[in-house]
Amino acid sequence: MKRIFMVLAMVACGVMGFSQGFDKVKVSGGWISGQDAGDVHVFRGIPFAAPPVGALRWKAPQPAAPWDGVRACVQFGPSPMQGKPAPFLMWTEEYLIPEKTISEDCLYLNVWTAARAPGERRPVLVYIYGGGFGSGGGNVPIYDGEAIAKKGVVYLTINYRVGIFGFFSHPELSRESANHASGNYGLMDQIAALNWVKANIAAFGGDPDNVTVAGQSAGSMSVNCLVASPLAKGLFGKAIGESGANFSRENAPLAAAEGEGARIAEKLGASSLAALRAIPADELFRKGQGNWRPVIDGYVLPEAVADIFLEKKSNPVALLTGWNEDEGFVFGPPKKAADYRQDIVKQFGGEADAVLKYYPADNDSVAGVSQIRLSRDMIFGRQNYAWAVLASMQGENVFVYRFVRKPPTAPGGTLWGAFHTAEVPYAYDNLKFVRRPFEPADYKLADAMSSYWVNFAKTGDPNGAGLTRWEPFSRESGKIMFFGKLATPGVLPDKGALEYWFDRMIKN
Repeated sequence: MKRIFMVLAMVACGVMGFSQGFDKVKVSGGWISGQDAGDVHVFRGIPFAAPPVGALRWKAPQPAAPWDGVRACVQFGPSPMQGKPAPFLMWTEEYLIPEKTISEDCLYLNVWTAARAPGERRPVLVYIYGGGFGSGGGNVPIYDGEAIAKKGVVYLTINYRVGIFGFFSHPELSRESANHASGNYGLMDQIAALNWVKANIAAFGGDPDNVTVAGQSAGSMSVNCLVASPLAKGLFGKAIGESGANFSRENAPLAAAEGEGARIAEKLGASSLAALRAIPADELFRKGQGNWRPVIDGYVLPEAVADIFLEKKSNPVALLTGWNEDEGFVFGPPKKAADYRQDIVKQFGGEADAVLKYYPADNDSVAGVSQIRLSRDMIFGRQNYAWAVLASMQGENVFVYRFVRKPPTAPGGTLWGAFHTAEVPYAYDNLKFVRRPFEPADYKLADAMSSYWVNFAKTGDPNGAGLTRWEPFSRESGKIMFFGKLATPGVLPDKGALEYWFDRMIKN
């Protein structure tokens, strides 16, 4: 009788997608194996779609071809086509893709799970990388999932097409498409990965009905687009957006994007889609540079993101969002007060006095600080503030943070303050991958932030035992959490400036 029960248990595990000890897992396409990292099982380089090459370049992602036997998923898949990684400014190599394979064949994802059985139904956290829609990959060291998986979530990083490969529009591509759209292939990759999660994550002990999508910078902008897109409806119930959103209406309408695509095709000397698809990937990358980002294509994004939110057509999700204290981009020495004031008048015309009220030029020192803060808020602060306000006005649970901790300087480097991306290794408890002289306070902060992130993924509320209480955000209260040496609750200190930008963006 005991032997019968053992056989039945083994059969049940096979039906659910397991063999004992996670030796292999059944997913769409076939069986895969991974490797153990202590208490965490890691599966790297799982194909979630067919390679988008040849005739599939600039097409919606197609199902991955099935394979025979057990596919060993122990190495990351290639990063999407982009330039070779090279450290610059504040971003040392830990913040970049490894200098390994870069390929147009890039649609792979990675799973970290500490589950022991498929019936556990652990919350799922899917991370989308940044990189300005032109670089990045799911294999960056600071995105590693071992630490956060140990805290109770099934964690994934996914790849999506970037640059001209992910966001190229062209009239012929739109005519070819059954949806009469082109340009958002990178977003469609993300949606395909989320559909893969819905279909397969239970085999890793995850709950397909409790999914959080998270991202930073262009990854956060992507999450914002997914919340707005009807194609992502029902694929996740919570969103984490770190430093990035799309409320300033800078995304091009399809016709304008098609026109730009036609000009690029002419520059490339390609008179047909066949000719464009025949250009070698390296050459297309080198010669096809542009300002690549999501497009209002009428399909993935039916309207501008701001309008989708204002019309209450966005997907209902709980939201955790925020930005960093020092992530403005001012290159070279700051301008003198008089020159800065002239720039503001030139850029904002009749609204210059209002801008100078919040970003003053009383003297050179004050003007220097204002330039950094203005850049920060124009690129990030106003975007994530607008997202928080609109989500809370629609009755969603919203939690807002400001990351103010200044990580230590890299050896031989410059102190950049709480720079863009600085919060990511804290939020995912990955300081061990960053070669900087961290203090005990940094590790405590990383433990706290990652616990907030995991709690939010579990329930839509970041609060939990042993953590300072994080109050929900509302436009009226302006309550947020500051992440410095400690997690400290407070109120937005620059709410007036953010309200000014919010009203200006909404009116436009």
